[in-house]
Amino acid sequence: MWTALQNMLFYQRPILILIIISNILGTIYGYIWYAPQLFRSAWYFGPFIPDSPTATLFLVVSLILLLFNKKNAIIDTLAFVTLLKYGVWAVMMNFLLFIEDETIYILGVMLIISHGIMAMQALLFLPQFKFTLLSLVVTIIWVFHNDVIDYVFHQYPVYGGLGHYEAQIGYLAFWLSVLPILFVIYRLGMVKKIDQV
Repeated sequence: MWTALQNMLFYQRPILILIIISNILGTIYGYIWYAPQLFRSAWYFGPFIPDSPTATLFLVVSLILLLFNKKNAIIDTLAFVTLLKYGVWAVMMNFLLFIEDETIYILGVMLIISHGIMAMQALLFLPQFKFTLLSLVVTIIWVFHNDVIDYVFHQYPVYGGLGHYEAQIGYLAFWLSVLPILFVIYRLGMVKKIDQV
């Protein structure tokens, strides 16, 4: 029933186009938000600094392909894992910042909503995502390399007074990489079982 509801509400061409446009706008805003950090960082860190907008960019490409009845497993897997990882990560960081500063920021509330939607989109479009062993390997390399850039070379976005919790935040980011990857592994195993029936 849920799949039928998804098909009726979200996979219709006009709705997909609206979702794509919304994500393009969010992606542009995300890159603008990261611009100060990009300008003060070494150029070779650039592709791995704007985590959330790159995640939504993967989704935009995936949905555009879907409009043309095409799929790319590498883009789909990167979209699913990074949307979940960075969506949940940003929600948690903003809540932790509220607690640390004992203040609720309007920008923080906006970021919680927008990044919560990111994570929900990963689940919403899960039935349309294609996963393969190759796409899983590429995604594992991407997200863990990104974690190294963020927490070994200190390129993650610092949320106000949370900077002195870098080790704990890095540990959290590690598990937010592992969990969606384990889910993709599980899905691949389930697909293999179905194919064998």
